[in-house]
Amino acid sequence: MLSAGLLATALLVPTASAAQRCGPEVRVPGAVHQESACLTDLTTTGTLASGHTVQADWAGLTPADLPAPDPVPGVQVDGYFPDTSTTNDHHGWDHDAQFVLRLPERWNGGLVVTGTPGNRRQYANDRAIADHVLAAGYAFAATDKGNTGADFHTDGRRPGDAVVEWNHRVTELAVAAKLAVRQHYGRPPAQTLAAGLSNGGYLVRWQLENRPWLYDGGIDWEGTLWTQRDNLLTFLPTALRAHPEGDEQALLAAGFAPGSHFLWEYHHQVYWDLTQRIYREEFDPGYDGDQVAGFPFCRSGTPHCDADYDYASRPEEVHRAVERVALTGRIGKPLITLHGTLDTLLPISRSSDVYAAMVAEAGRGHLHRYHRIEGGNHTDGLVDEFPGLRPLAPHFQAAFDEMRDWLRR
Repeated sequence: MLSAGLLATALLVPTASAAQRCGPEVRVPGAVHQESACLTDLTTTGTLASGHTVQADWAGLTPADLPAPDPVPGVQVDGYFPDTSTTNDHHGWDHDAQFVLRLPERWNGGLVVTGTPGNRRQYANDRAIADHVLAAGYAFAATDKGNTGADFHTDGRRPGDAVVEWNHRVTELAVAAKLAVRQHYGRPPAQTLAAGLSNGGYLVRWQLENRPWLYDGGIDWEGTLWTQRDNLLTFLPTALRAHPEGDEQALLAAGFAPGSHFLWEYHHQVYWDLTQRIYREEFDPGYDGDQVAGFPFCRSGTPHCDADYDYASRPEEVHRAVERVALTGRIGKPLITLHGTLDTLLPISRSSDVYAAMVAEAGRGHLHRYHRIEGGNHTDGLVDEFPGLRPLAPHFQAAFDEMRDWLRR
């Protein structure tokens, strides 16, 4: 059962003495640096004007006509946790493990914790997630995952370290944000949800499998799947070989959806090649010798070309690196998964369909609700460019209401 504070979500009654708490006295445990600001609007409409978000972080993830909520006043805390890598240069800090915490004046008693999609920085979820949940009264927290950008794989000492750190950073933020929320509002959150899209959705799954006690539930927008049989290194090489040769049947056999043909050229140019090379470098840096992240857009037959990469035949240490971050389906709290049937980066048949089966096989099906969104792509940024694609953002937003009702029972 939820507390009275969360059951009264629709009322969003301002907490007592909110103005007194809106200030730099909010402390995020474990942060080695932080800066606070009282803002008249924590949503992207306001933070763009005040300089408290970076639009490049979230560009291309949502459709242009996604409604903007009314202003949400409150306090924003930016800072970073201890780290030795420097891929994130936001604020001129040149320091990774950066986070943002937003605390609305009109609080519903809940907290949403997120990790970013792709290799983006901490504001990447501001438009797709933060705007909606802040308007609903949730506190919101996001981490850059501890390494960012196309060179994220340079972080760490051994293969897989960078992605292992992602999971640690979300756990770190969840613990710290819950404590900061308790300090700010005078009581702990009545409900803590993990939420995210793409790599952020993977983080939701991992947290609910491995740190379920920190959360009440999670919402996963097309999370990346890492298992020994199904991971992006097992189907992207086929796409890189088959598309230049016009081998439609090979692409369909690899799991790409019938009817997604109109998206193939765009994904070949923008997503498939870069994604394959940088994640292969993270888990299997020895494949291309001293070359870092392969040879862009090489043709099949070129030595060490990622188009010819065969994950199954790679050395055992490569498989052990993937196993360090692999999912099992053994979630410990309720999870809602959404996935578009026309996802052309992480095909639904090789991603969420597989994960839903894993959850069921693990005996956790009663904790999982899976929504296949017809006509949805991986992210909503292409909705404006390719008419006929169906945005997932409205379904993702509705999932918060669905989760609230589910947890009330």
